[in-house]
Amino acid sequence: MAEMADERKLTPIQEKFILHWGEMGTQWGVNRTVAQIHALLFISPRPLHAEEITETLGVARSNVSNSLKELQGWGIVKRVHVMGDRRDHFESLKDVWELFRTIADERKKREVDPTLAVLRECIGESTKSKASDSHTEAKLRELLGFFETTTGWYSQLRGWSPSALSRLASMGDKALKMLGIGPG
Repeated sequence: MAEMADERKLTPIQEKFILHWGEMGTQWGVNRTVAQIHALLFISPRPLHAEEITETLGVARSNVSNSLKELQGWGIVKRVHVMGDRRDHFESLKDVWELFRTIADERKKREVDPTLAVLRECIGESTKSKASDSHTEAKLRELLGFFETTTGWYSQLRGWSPSALSRLASMGDKALKMLGIGPG
């Protein structure tokens, strides 16, 4: 990285961030090395090739390759080419709002959408079944309503620009008070 005397040596702050991001990744259900590679690419001022990542983080080259594929699958890391270098280089999305929007989109696609489908299937089967449990069906309908409301809200916010989202978030309770629904 440009600010380091030795290209493969991390500063204490960089190391602290990368280690923490790796730990947080495990809390979010992401492999530690995948999260650490993402952290390194996020803070890197330039795209890195796989060998640099391997040397910097001290992880196996095969682990780096698999992790980069996973990060590309999430849409938060992309392969780029550097003039005069035949190797593939990789860079992370840099805009934090776009980064988290992309992660939210993927989580919705992988986790929320299948849950919505199963809830709809269960409710459909329950309405056709003679052995239907009205309490279970009511709870499933309540949960489906919650998921449909929140995904609808997310879809609306998804169309907003990062700067508009940032302004809304920075308003905090002021936005809710303006709508007459906030605390106070």
